[in-house]
Amino acid sequence: MHDSVFSKKKKLLLGLGSFLIPILIWSCVSYLPFIWHPQVQITDSGSVSYLQVGTRIEKTAFYREAQQAVDAGKTPPNGILVNPIYLPAPHEVAKALVTSFTTPPQQPDAPWLHQSLWHSIKIVFIAFFISSLIGIPLGILSGFSATISRLTEPFVEFFRYLPAPAFGALAVAILGINDAPKIAIIVIGTLFQQILIIANTTRMVDRGLIEAGYTLGTNKAKSLFHVVIPAALPDIYRDLRVLLGWAWTYLIVSELIGATSGITWFITQQARYQNFENVYAAILIIGVIGLVTDVMLMKLGERLFKWKAGAK
Repeated sequence: MHDSVFSKKKKLLLGLGSFLIPILIWSCVSYLPFIWHPQVQITDSGSVSYLQVGTRIEKTAFYREAQQAVDAGKTPPNGILVNPIYLPAPHEVAKALVTSFTTPPQQPDAPWLHQSLWHSIKIVFIAFFISSLIGIPLGILSGFSATISRLTEPFVEFFRYLPAPAFGALAVAILGINDAPKIAIIVIGTLFQQILIIANTTRMVDRGLIEAGYTLGTNKAKSLFHVVIPAALPDIYRDLRVLLGWAWTYLIVSELIGATSGITWFITQQARYQNFENVYAAILIIGVIGLVTDVMLMKLGERLFKWKAGAK
């Protein structure tokens, strides 16, 4: 009992450490000037006319200008060591995590962050549902039947090497510029991988179970539905959790193609206005959504497949 409790505590501590270590490194880089801080933010331009208060320049250029001003008997510029604008400090990103939901977008007709997030979440799950609707049964059949495997997998193996973003222009030409091309790219990016992974998972079902079923008088159809699928389902469920993460990856690519909505549009717009704290906040939110979703699916899998730990 104590070993079990200690193991859970240790697992929790290690899990927290996996997040705390990167945050600690980020904090050191952000708050300790001697670690990096390659730029100087001007607080007083002194006699150097082209330096503006609030702008950032490289340290070497600043020191050169300051030294030249001193040598000439003029007022040197002053500044503070900072990181580049694209690397905000943790507290700035934490603040943006709150304010990005309450601050209106720069453009009057642009969507708010929560609207962009919800739009992207819908696209991911619709696309992944379509992909799974085709990929799960075809993958199971390919893993169960050598004939179906030889008929489908050579083409699937070929097609999975074709980059999904390459179909962007074609998807827009056929489906228009709204959400349909995004969904199509995510489906293309996940479907063929899904077929192969699920087929391989199905082949890993214990042959002893299948042979025992045949001994008891089952035919191929009964063996598929009463032996193979129940045995493979927990591992297929685990595969789908992994593949859902791929769907989020392809979402980011798909939203760059002919669209003005979704979380990628929000990130692009914030980067354009150099609001990089909002960019990091949006990226972190995607990670949090993905992690929370995966934990929820893991807990659901533990309830659905109590007879096997494969879905954990």
